[in-house]
Amino acid sequence: MENKEAIVKTVSADNIYRLNGRVPLSKAIPFGLQHVLAMFVSNLAPVLIVCSAALVRGTDSHLTAVEITKLLQCAMFAAGIGTILQLYPVWKIGSKLPIVMGVSFTFLGSLLMICTNPNLGYEGMVGAVILGGCFEGIVGLSAKYWKRFLTPVVSACVVIAIGLSLLSVGMDSWGGGSGAADFGAWYHLLVGFFTLIVCLVSRYFLKGVYKNLNILVGLIFGYILAAIFTAAGVAQMVDFSGITKTVGEIGFFSLPTPVFLTSHKPVFDVGAFFTIAIVFLVSAAETTGATTAVCKGALGRDLKMEELQGSLAVDGFSSAISGCFGCLPLTSFSQNVGLVTMTGVINRFTILMGALIMILASLFPPLGAFFNSLPQSVLGGCTVMMFGSILYEGMKMLKDCVFDDRNMIIVALSFCIGVGLTQTSGNFFAAFPSAVGDIFNGNAVAGVFVVSLILSLVLPKEKKSQED
Repeated sequence: MENKEAIVKTVSADNIYRLNGRVPLSKAIPFGLQHVLAMFVSNLAPVLIVCSAALVRGTDSHLTAVEITKLLQCAMFAAGIGTILQLYPVWKIGSKLPIVMGVSFTFLGSLLMICTNPNLGYEGMVGAVILGGCFEGIVGLSAKYWKRFLTPVVSACVVIAIGLSLLSVGMDSWGGGSGAADFGAWYHLLVGFFTLIVCLVSRYFLKGVYKNLNILVGLIFGYILAAIFTAAGVAQMVDFSGITKTVGEIGFFSLPTPVFLTSHKPVFDVGAFFTIAIVFLVSAAETTGATTAVCKGALGRDLKMEELQGSLAVDGFSSAISGCFGCLPLTSFSQNVGLVTMTGVINRFTILMGALIMILASLFPPLGAFFNSLPQSVLGGCTVMMFGSILYEGMKMLKDCVFDDRNMIIVALSFCIGVGLTQTSGNFFAAFPSAVGDIFNGNAVAGVFVVSLILSLVLPKEKKSQED
């Protein structure tokens, strides 16, 4: 059986299926670009949502359009740095696994609660992100003390919950993007369907390593069809005005600016920190599940302790770095976990090219604006199968667990409660502080993790029968 993790010194295209080894740039760049395109829009969307709503501390004014554009630039820069740390660790910070980091949606509710409070505002939010990131980093480095509580059934439940939570994201994108005025329009559905078909056809008809570029091929052909619809006046699906606007406001080249050098210096508030600290623990559970899925699905083995420690340390400390640039917390991107497990492309050097492309896009704002013009329906057509592959890996992990009454109760209740909370007609936690509802009402992963962990700790283990 081939060792996917052996160090290979020769340059070969086949190394894309090996963790360590050099890949020709002609292969590494397109495979790395595929990772960037799979997460680009989702990486920027939370920044746009939160920072557009954020108040400047002590006022009722918001950040300017130019400031938000610069923060989008910083988000790409921070995601690139975080990904490099995962691939090539510094000390114990990093897992050496093919994991792509990006801005997390998990924190959306809590961050909006902080940044729309005039007494805290954007500055208080940034301070909370920095402190919370350091907190999760320390939690990650101490993983050996609490890892035993994350039993196989808990890990499997978290991975399945990640897959389930992403299904609506993929379909929302296919329909034109959540909240779009023309959501569900025929042209969105057609472009998404066309993109998915191109991905599937490419997967089966391209030869050798190129078949694993099926997502990139689908993105390109879907983009072309959307551009044709735009040129023909059918619908405004591709908007290049953002590129012109970016050039006019920022220019062709710009360095990301640390928040300490701006007029919005971070404010460190204890209350804001505690509001976000619990969400960082939920993010740690998501990253644990995603890292486990990479090891199980792509490497065919269990997660090692030093990999868990390094992965969570990056999750936390890269979030603190992101906060230092005025941005939101980072986490391991489930889109890219699905891409890795589906294609088998696990080479660190190849994914490094994707990280460098993100950093390059942050230095040249028009390039980032071009990537951001990718229509949501095109992205949706590509991601639905990737998200489903995460669900599949979680089911495979669950298959390896013992099928007894104890695990049945853990799985049944964790999904019934955790997923059920996201499908209630009202605020289930209306009697509790709003932070509780923000964490559990819209996040199936949080509920599934907490319930499965508690049940795994309190339910008595079944004794083996002495009867034959």
